[in-house]
Amino acid sequence: MPFPVRLAGCAALLAALGSTACAPMKTHQGYVIDKELVDSVQPGVDNRESVLQTLGRPTLTSQFNQGEWYYVSRDSRNFGYSDPKVRDQTTIRVRFDAAGNVASVDKMGKELIASVDPYGKKTPTLGRKRSFFDDLFGNIGTVGAPGTGGPSAPGQ
Repeated sequence: MPFPVRLAGCAALLAALGSTACAPMKTHQGYVIDKELVDSVQPGVDNRESVLQTLGRPTLTSQFNQGEWYYVSRDSRNFGYSDPKVRDQTTIRVRFDAAGNVASVDKMGKELIASVDPYGKKTPTLGRKRSFFDDLFGNIGTVGAPGTGGPSAPGQ
């Protein structure tokens, strides 16, 4: 093969590999929403058992009581090794009354997503600020002191 043909072939191969690295990757996480099934859940008609049979197990439940079930569906997209960006998120909240019957069904979008950014390398805390030397030498004289539960504590 002549040199220019090889060069053109290598260039085409590199261009093909380079373009696939920048192709967007789409992912789906969580519940797969079926609009007809979600619309079939009616307040005052359905209860916990019928919702469980219709929609399946919830993604999340209320932390303090069993009054709310959440079904979360999220679609993300990213290029190569970059962090995924949320394109769409739907959250379905099913609220139950004290008897276990459906009180309401709400649908929410991605406007409720909270973004938490870390604050540097230290977490700010309230209270006394200690230096390196306070941490290093802070226990000198307290080991075995009265009231600390050490060997000199009464009854030893």
